Amino acid sequence: MPETAAKSVYLVDAYSDPVVVRIDGRACFQNSPCLRDFVAEMTRQGKTRFVLDFQNCASMDSTFLGVLAGAALELRKLTPAGSLVLARVGPRNLELIRNLGLHRLLTVDAGEFPMNFDPRATALPCSDRSELENARQVLEAHENLVSADEANRVKFQDVLAFLKNRVEQK
Repeated sequence: MPETAAKSVYLVDAYSDPVVVRIDGRACFQNSPCLRDFVAEMTRQGKTRFVLDFQNCASMDSTFLGVLAGAALELRKLTPAGSLVLARVGPRNLELIRNLGLHRLLTVDAGEFPMNFDPRATALPCSDRSELENARQVLEAHENLVSADEANRVKFQDVLAFLKNRVEQK
């Protein structure tokens, strides 16, 4: 079995325009920081158009969705504005995106979005981070969700309070 099949992975085609990221497996708090860092680095290099392929995305958590919200908010600040398209999103993931109001912040294509994915795409390396770094990342992601839609404050108030306390204790 190939290594990428054994765990969740983001496969990236960084040389295409738009930059394409294929999610294979779970998109979650453990692997969200590497995606956030990748998008930030691509943006620094002048890439401002991104497509995330959700066809093989088994599930996603609120931290991952907060990373998407943060990326979309940052891309909107650029001149001209960048774009983030979520392609081939399944019904359950689409429901999660809509429940958090992210469909108003980025483009969601639940149909058969045409994908040109280079077979030489590489897996994003995701390194382990300290407990404090993880807590900061999860806090930032949930704050992004509140920035994206104020209605999310009530949904995540306990998570935000807990994480703020953890980060302040360190």
